[in-house]
Amino acid sequence: MNLFVVASLLARGRQLERLSDGITLLALAYSLAPLLGIPLPALSSVLCAALLVIGLAHKYWAIRVALDAELFARLGASSNLPADTQALDRALFDLHLKPTASDTRDWPARSQGALALLRRQALCLAVQVVLALVLPFTG
Repeated sequence: MNLFVVASLLARGRQLERLSDGITLLALAYSLAPLLGIPLPALSSVLCAALLVIGLAHKYWAIRVALDAELFARLGASSNLPADTQALDRALFDLHLKPTASDTRDWPARSQGALALLRRQALCLAVQVVLALVLPFTG
């Protein structure tokens, strides 16, 4: 059941991703204002650039979290968790997504690692929200 709970928590990363995507697209649109002849203050341009970079970082973490959400859901339904865990580790190694073919971590440790990725994703969104709230006051 723990794997299902972790998978469910990780699935919330999609909602965070949608919010981040919206903020990133708004920052991109705002940064293109000079193409329409609307000048942007220098600080606004810097904040837009920061929002775009953080949006890209958020997208990276979102991809990692989404992958983990699917893997945890799949393994939560496993009838032979030890064998499926070995198969997962081997597949990740074969795809060069993991440095070794075996992993000594137990599932609680893996769960904490996956949830740490979700926290990084949430932190990126929080920074984006703060910067987006500051942006209107820079002009």
